[in-house]
Amino acid sequence: MNEKNIIWKDRVYCGEISLDDVKSRVKLMGWIDAMRDHGHIIFIHLRDITGIVQIVIDSEENKELYESAVHLREEYIIEVKGKVRKRAKGTENPNIKTGEIEIVVDDIILHSNSKTLPFQISEKAMVYGEEFMGSPAHVDEDLRLQYRYLDLRRPSVQERFVKRHKINKIIRDYLDKQNFLELETPVLTRSTPEGARDYLVPSRIHQGKFYALPQSPQLFKQLFMMSGMERYFQIVKCYRDEDLRPNRQPEFTQLDLEASFIDEEFIYELIEGLLKKIFAIGGIKLKPPFRRMTYADAMNLYGSDAPDLRFGMTFKDATEILKNTGYTIFKRVIKNHGYVKGFCIKEKATDLTKNILQNEYAMKIVQTFGAKGMSWMRMVNGELESSIAQFFTQKELDDLKKLFEAEEDNVIVLVAETSLDLTNRILGRLRFHIANRLGIIPKNKFAAVWVTEFPMFELVDETVTPLHHPFTSPDRTDFNTSDINDLLSLKSRAYDIVVNGEELGGGSIRINNMSLQKKIFEALGLTQKEIEAKFGFFLKALEYGAPPHGGLALGLDRVVSMVLQTQSIRDVIPFPKNRSAVCPLTEAPSTVDDLQLQELNIGLSRDLQTGTSREAAGKQDTSSQKQIGLSDEDVKKVASLARLKLGDADLANIKKDLNKIIDYVGQLEELDTKNVKPMHHVLNVKNVWRDDVPTSKDNSKAIIENGPVTDNNYFKVPRILED
Repeated sequence: MNEKNIIWKDRVYCGEISLDDVKSRVKLMGWIDAMRDHGHIIFIHLRDITGIVQIVIDSEENKELYESAVHLREEYIIEVKGKVRKRAKGTENPNIKTGEIEIVVDDIILHSNSKTLPFQISEKAMVYGEEFMGSPAHVDEDLRLQYRYLDLRRPSVQERFVKRHKINKIIRDYLDKQNFLELETPVLTRSTPEGARDYLVPSRIHQGKFYALPQSPQLFKQLFMMSGMERYFQIVKCYRDEDLRPNRQPEFTQLDLEASFIDEEFIYELIEGLLKKIFAIGGIKLKPPFRRMTYADAMNLYGSDAPDLRFGMTFKDATEILKNTGYTIFKRVIKNHGYVKGFCIKEKATDLTKNILQNEYAMKIVQTFGAKGMSWMRMVNGELESSIAQFFTQKELDDLKKLFEAEEDNVIVLVAETSLDLTNRILGRLRFHIANRLGIIPKNKFAAVWVTEFPMFELVDETVTPLHHPFTSPDRTDFNTSDINDLLSLKSRAYDIVVNGEELGGGSIRINNMSLQKKIFEALGLTQKEIEAKFGFFLKALEYGAPPHGGLALGLDRVVSMVLQTQSIRDVIPFPKNRSAVCPLTEAPSTVDDLQLQELNIGLSRDLQTGTSREAAGKQDTSSQKQIGLSDEDVKKVASLARLKLGDADLANIKKDLNKIIDYVGQLEELDTKNVKPMHHVLNVKNVWRDDVPTSKDNSKAIIENGPVTDNNYFKVPRILED
């Protein structure tokens, strides 16, 4: 193989070669995806960002080249030159774009080799019809993230980021045509309350003071409107120190935009047109205009402010029908001003047996959703059948059938609670659980909806807080800041865009009047001093005039994940954190040098100075306590749990053995196991037979004499399963 400098300008990409190039001479560069040696001829799948092409090294045509090529391995980076030819009939591979041609190579340059891979990268079988083994998609996620640069070589992963690039380009081109300017906002800013904890950055120059990483560019984009920029957008990184959830990251990307002299209709039309173009990248057709639904309707019909409209099972309120019922549970709830609501499951009575409905859902599952119980009725031979049907009059049963539009093979489920909000939320979770279990949710259907008229405020621990943020405009201005009921009755001019039950973004029409903004702050219980300290610069800007304006932010990671139909947003983020908010690749977060901390005038506790986490410190403390040894009382408690009676000699021996075990475990905690390769078994697997099997009744009696209760030479243990 030749060693020389790379000449880039005449390079051809692997995925761009076709039958039109047959007999042409080409230069290719890329990674060896897979290779197969047939003894005198080597076939290699060569991969670059555009795709895979097969190259051939034939010993009969170039023996020296063949003998050099046998030392190549997967993920070596090579440059090849050769001639394009059509594959022989029957050897085509329709699984790759270039499957009708191959390159007969006469020169190879090795640019870089590779160690043995921690997991397989190749995703294509070399021969059509061959079973492909070892899909990298099944590799543990933390291992893939630890070697993310290898995981990103996979063609399926690269395709996601190529499409994400195209989505970003669509956004920029679309908003440019709508006269939006792409402007930047600060990353180091001041901490403002926006609903989640800030990531703080200590200042070296201003000791004792901190910057905050932005949760969103909210105030700055409003300041752009006050600056006369009129239409702003930004594809921006945001940061929230939130408790972890499956589809959240400590840092995330959002499309942020704001416009002046507009109303809600402008935002709806703008975003619908944009989402239609974005979803088309994934072959998904969204059809504007999208449905609109108030927050109240979303909660009353679906039990969620992000309703999934791909399937039915909407809620019906049966409280009025059953107000005089003789069924004790419903009667008591209604008497206490509660609600009886439910939904109908169509054509699934045979799947939801009495055992499933009663013993699984009514007795267990709904209780995990916060319900005290659940009632159910099945439509069989035109009548509602249930263990509680006898407690209802025929008119009540007929009215229930009519209300829920129940037909043969339908099931009605009902929940009764004193709180309407709790009733709706329980039914919302129950609806989704049953739909998932029964496979009711269509896989390739996409239903978009605008949720509007959110409450302006909510009560959290008896404190009035904004449901969105304090810069959202209320639907009226004549409210009393000291009247909690009046505040809770306010609606906001806020809106969320929801697709398939997932909130992709939200926004609002903003407050552009300083006196109204101050009134909102006062309603939140902020003093004049607090208002000035946190928002003084913003209120000062309002004094110089602000146009009517509003905006929205789309969670771009969520949008891309839905468009490309990945299981997690981590799949569409190049270098994501894992479920524990840790980067397995860089091992961030990490400790820093003492000198850096000294410059920032930051002191840490002794445990944290040594890089020990709070949890690890706790473990160390526990370990040191255990080294003192178990007391007699500790051992007696263990014995009582095991239903054993111990004599003095037994107590001493068991205490000695248990303390040995604890000491050994304490030593294990000090071992560095980071670089130890995992193994299936610590010792070689072999059959182990007891050598203390009693050979006589006398030995048998000796063995069980410590048992508190015996029966026919056996220990008698308490029953753990009921009949």
